[in-house]
Amino acid sequence: MENLQQRLESLVLLRKELHKNPEVSGKEVETAKRIVAFLERYAPDEIITEIGKTGIAAIYKGKQAGKTVLFRCELDALPIGEINTFEHRSLTDGVSHKCGHDGHIAILCGLASELSQNRPETGTVILLFQPAEEDGSGAQKVFSDPKFGLLQPDHVFALHNLPGFPKNQIVVKNDTFTCAVNSIIIKLNGVTAHAGEPEKGINPALAIASIINQFDAIIQSDISKENYCLLTPIYTVMGKKAYGVSAGAGEVHFTVRSDSNSQMKKVETTLEKLAQSIAKEHQLECNIVWTQGFQANENNKEAANHIRSAAKVNDLELLEKETPFTWGEDFGLFTQQYPGAMFGLGSGVNTPALHNPDYDFPDEIIETGISIFHQISKQITNAH
Repeated sequence: MENLQQRLESLVLLRKELHKNPEVSGKEVETAKRIVAFLERYAPDEIITEIGKTGIAAIYKGKQAGKTVLFRCELDALPIGEINTFEHRSLTDGVSHKCGHDGHIAILCGLASELSQNRPETGTVILLFQPAEEDGSGAQKVFSDPKFGLLQPDHVFALHNLPGFPKNQIVVKNDTFTCAVNSIIIKLNGVTAHAGEPEKGINPALAIASIINQFDAIIQSDISKENYCLLTPIYTVMGKKAYGVSAGAGEVHFTVRSDSNSQMKKVETTLEKLAQSIAKEHQLECNIVWTQGFQANENNKEAANHIRSAAKVNDLELLEKETPFTWGEDFGLFTQQYPGAMFGLGSGVNTPALHNPDYDFPDEIIETGISIFHQISKQITNAH
């Protein structure tokens, strides 16, 4: 049997191999193959592949029936070019692991190595490697797959590494951990005309300007207060570069953030009504599409307490975060369906931020992630 140091060395090698060979959301075919090859060394009772296209579940069963706990990580990289020059830099132009999903995979594979040597006495542990987190589609793809429907966990957990926090610090919170996020596309159609006779057409320019201004008035950007709502203009386009033509169509896009799923629904309704009203005022046809939606991660208190207990057992520093993180994470769909929680794992105060082109996951925190997950699994599967 491998000792702990040998297993950690193999996890670092796996992490760096994944970092070298990143794949974007929904395209994680080779990533999945590498993970399955690694997992087969650690004898799960079952490996289920192609969940939600490229997802994987590894299942470790105890001798007796009991609670089922699921731990989830993400497979995908980002469409961001890497500027690092180290040996394990991305070999794919314009794609790299800038959110640390390579490290999260290594942690879950490390949990597999731990479970192979210390199988649960009762209950079941499921390790889920989920595709397409970054574009918000992966959790739903997994939920829509009948293969996932057979698993039915009692509790679900996930972690995310956190630049800006001390290495190995555990960050926990009851209720909303990460915000609900959705993106709105507002398409406006009018009538194209000669630029010298704009009155014979219907130009969307003033409507776009009004939407931007009136949406801006709704913003409440202080997340420590009630009704947090952040609207960020992302993209706008109108007409063509044809200077004799008055534009007859345009569109404007925003991301929308709120601190709860219920509040997000209210904000979405408000924005749709406002955009439709402005379009009508300017005699424009208005079509609205929502894309890349993320449910808020609303942590179950009992599940969050399991994280606190695991941190204490492992003698780790624990930070109780007062306000939610403003980024979205599609694990929120899991915490909508099952009692569960997401927590943070500090990846260094001076580490480059997530989604920065110079970010790299710190291998020193892999062991901590494994220890917390393993302790949570023991607390739940051994509970009577």
